[in-house]
Amino acid sequence: METAVQHATRVIVREPRAPSRFLGTLAILGMVAALAAPATAPAADAPRRPNIVVILGDDMGFADMGAFGGEIRTPNLDALANNGVRFTNFYTHASCSPTRSLLLSGVDTHRNGLGNMDEWTAPNQRGMAGYEGYLNNRVATLPHLLRNAGYHTYMVGKWHLGKAPDQIPAARGFERDFSLLDGAASYWDMTNFTAASPKSVFTEDGRYLTRLPKDYYATKTYTDKLIGYIDAHRGDGKPFFAYVSHQAPHDPYHLPREWRNRHVGAYDQGWDAVRQARLKRQTELGIMPAGTQLAERMWFLPDPTLLAPASRAVLGKKMELYAGMVENLDFHVGRLIDHLKKIGEYENTIFIVFGDNGAEGTDLFAMIAGTPGSRDYLFAAINWSQTHPNAWGDPGSYVAYGPMWAQASMTPFSQYKGWLAEGGIRNALIVSGPAVKRPKGSLNHGLLHVADLMPTLLEVAGASYPKTQEGRELPPLMGKSWGRVLAGQAESPRTDEDYLAWELFGNRAVRQGEWKLRWQYKPLGKEAWELFNLKADPAERRDLAAERPDKVKALSALWDSYVRANNVVLPSRSVFETLEDQLPPRVPDDPGYPPLTSKRQFVPPKDMMADPKP
Repeated sequence: METAVQHATRVIVREPRAPSRFLGTLAILGMVAALAAPATAPAADAPRRPNIVVILGDDMGFADMGAFGGEIRTPNLDALANNGVRFTNFYTHASCSPTRSLLLSGVDTHRNGLGNMDEWTAPNQRGMAGYEGYLNNRVATLPHLLRNAGYHTYMVGKWHLGKAPDQIPAARGFERDFSLLDGAASYWDMTNFTAASPKSVFTEDGRYLTRLPKDYYATKTYTDKLIGYIDAHRGDGKPFFAYVSHQAPHDPYHLPREWRNRHVGAYDQGWDAVRQARLKRQTELGIMPAGTQLAERMWFLPDPTLLAPASRAVLGKKMELYAGMVENLDFHVGRLIDHLKKIGEYENTIFIVFGDNGAEGTDLFAMIAGTPGSRDYLFAAINWSQTHPNAWGDPGSYVAYGPMWAQASMTPFSQYKGWLAEGGIRNALIVSGPAVKRPKGSLNHGLLHVADLMPTLLEVAGASYPKTQEGRELPPLMGKSWGRVLAGQAESPRTDEDYLAWELFGNRAVRQGEWKLRWQYKPLGKEAWELFNLKADPAERRDLAAERPDKVKALSALWDSYVRANNVVLPSRSVFETLEDQLPPRVPDDPGYPPLTSKRQFVPPKDMMADPKP
């Protein structure tokens, strides 16, 4: 039985072998022709297949876009939402490369090579199948399948799934690409973050770049390149798949000067007020049900009202820059949309927009730079020396907004990127275009996952998932098609019996229906199973493990099944192993406590006031 998608067209992916010395040219020409041709010629009267544009924001939070309650101005993304459907129960993974591997393979991370991020592979995971640190060759990729089915396949932006020649976008199915292979980088140049890897690595159409284009700025250049790719094949009758994998708004927050001052002073009020305002708008929009509570402010974060005005202003400026990054991203999305309208392709294009994980609350630069006297600290001091707030956004500056604003970006959820609380893995999702038959601007609360994109887009393209590749059996897809949901024939691709599971850095979670079981390292977790009812408590404020041992037992059994099915190897070391020593002891977050610092000046009654007697 076919997996996930039932269609007549059947595509078998063949990885190209090295051509012989004498037949090389002929073999290459034949391979190009085979890749360019549809798997089966469409009938003359067959409806035109839609273009597909996946727009991925890097570290963009659930509540950042206006359509999801944010005060950040995102008119172009909001217009897609108003023309399509917003999904409020959509899951990615807790960090970037694992999510990208799921998107492009449809296969669990512990099978596709990203069982752990390459940068954090534990000693006991090295050399293990599924932990290669790049998208391995035991999986088929979405661009390969779509290309074989007759689509042009384009990629611009961040790759983060391997750097060797057989791992880059051109080797994994993309016909044209302009790609940053690293996990993050300067938006202005090729300066990287450490002395061991001082230069960022880029490819264009399968070649490694020696320099970047003139007037390079990441978000703009990626958009320029994609528009060029689309125009180069206009009129040939083939649809296109575009993977628009933006860096923005990942740190460092680099911005052209004209984008830096659009929110001056707007965030001086502090993170608590912003979270409260966002939640209010979310409930008004129907994103969150009435009565939803905010997650606790993390115990190591201050009450912003107790900070001096100058401190609030400096911290607020970081959020101003972040908001500018999101608005600049939206502007360039608008450029792409306007171009598609101009060339008559907009109405036949499906847009899928989301962030790759929760907002970034960790000080990545501190982790990279290390301690004074170290090699990387010296590298950072030389190459990332623009630390004055007036220089923030310039080349050589490194600004990130910290855990307080990450919580605001993930309103109303708990925690942020890297963790398996909702703030690490729940994302805003917009889908619009000809596949969407639901009312325009509507909301859907069905349970969706990023791995669903593979079966969904194969269905859109009239293709199917092969059983084998190069004579090897392919692993099963873990996702479910959204076809019936987008058509308005179902509210979710999943039943209450289906479940999702995650593991990253040793943190782990299971969701089935409205229930979620999670295990996380201290201090953000308890290093024991915690149980939450997400329908009643989306902010994960109340651990029900002690009250519902039956539910803990049932969900932990599902976790055990997931481990066995996907060869999960829990790490012998974790990126969080020293965090408990670095943070103050965890305490509850009760408003107004301790009262000592919140006590206001006592003011006696006016009629009892008097000057001192002589």
